[in-house]
Amino acid sequence: MPTTPPPHLVELRNLSFGYGDRAILDNVTLTVPRGKVTALMGASGGGKTTVLRLIGGQIRAQSGQTLFDGDDITVMGQSALYAARRRMGMLFQFGALFTDISVFDNVAFPLREHTDLSAALVRDIVLMKLNAVGLRGARDLMPSELSGGMARRVALARAIALDPDLVMYDEPFAGLDPISLGTAARLIRDLNDAMGLTSIVVSHDLDETFHIADKVIVLANGHVAAQGTPEEVRQSTDPLVHQFVQALPDGPVRFHHPGPSLADDFGAQPRSGGR
Repeated sequence: MPTTPPPHLVELRNLSFGYGDRAILDNVTLTVPRGKVTALMGASGGGKTTVLRLIGGQIRAQSGQTLFDGDDITVMGQSALYAARRRMGMLFQFGALFTDISVFDNVAFPLREHTDLSAALVRDIVLMKLNAVGLRGARDLMPSELSGGMARRVALARAIALDPDLVMYDEPFAGLDPISLGTAARLIRDLNDAMGLTSIVVSHDLDETFHIADKVIVLANGHVAAQGTPEEVRQSTDPLVHQFVQALPDGPVRFHHPGPSLADDFGAQPRSGGR
């Protein structure tokens, strides 16, 4: 009998991870609903990219579970992990295209690496993916000939080349002009719906991200500070979430780095030889 897939394609359960003595995620539980666009947001250093690395299996949680379609990434062997990764696409920050091969070959790379498709079929798939991001005519260009927005779209075509179930976006809007940013946001939403994808978007751009997201998760201080629809997160009474959403310069995330008081610093007598 066919089994009903879990409603959440990705789930972190009571997950903790850190680098040495520095805790990044502390007993975090969150879910990424299947077929939706989920935004992962929060202040810099809050663990957003770490979550993507945990899902992709580049790093392993110290405790808890990282579930992908019901299977725990944390305990997978190499062959099972590679099989899971073939169901994932990744759009790296600034694209991360291979600089010494053409646009066409960049998009063809995962198809040639992971399938035994004929050259003719690879060509058709590459052109279809490039057409989906509006760059079929740029197939013979080199990455150095692309604008920042075009490079990001080529990287997106490469990320969806294998028709993945999950696409992860690490800061897809960073460094883009308003036109390219709006184009990238629309592509994420349209491709998610047209291809039946599940998308995780790590971003600091509130307006565009809230516009395309079905669910928003805000990470702070190693925990989930808020999660829900964009409107629910906007209405959150959590002081840190309020500061983040309103872009306030001071609040739980302080403007001044911790240090001696003003009285201690400016009232102190200069040392011998001091100026």
